[in-house]
Amino acid sequence: MLTRDNKNYTYSLQGTQLERLEHMKDLGVIFDSELNFLQHCKEKINTAYSYLGIIKRNFIYFEEDSFVVLYKSLVRSNLEYANSVWNPHRLGLIKDLEKVQMRATKLVITIKNLINKDRLKRLKLPTLKYTYIYLTI
Repeated sequence: MLTRDNKNYTYSLQGTQLERLEHMKDLGVIFDSELNFLQHCKEKINTAYSYLGIIKRNFIYFEEDSFVVLYKSLVRSNLEYANSVWNPHRLGLIKDLEKVQMRATKLVITIKNLINKDRLKRLKLPTLKYTYIYLTI
């Protein structure tokens, strides 16, 4: 049982005391007792970096279009999964999520030396902040 308030109260169901949890995973989203989703975001970021490692090891040189397909299907889909539930609102957390995309776009050799804004424009990718804030309204 996940509870936010009333930590001293014990809940029971048909005479059986329910276990108190600090966090739980439901449909791929980690809920914690404060509903701040920090652990969920950390897990998503770590998984995204793992996928970036797979892309980097297996695809040395690829076209920009090929990268976008791989990135959107493996990395970005992971970062955006159920974001309407855990929508990040803390600036530090949004920056951590943006770092994933910043590192990912540097994998494309032809645009590696451009600044992040120009890399995103060239790949036709919106920032994750835009996706989280404006598309979930």
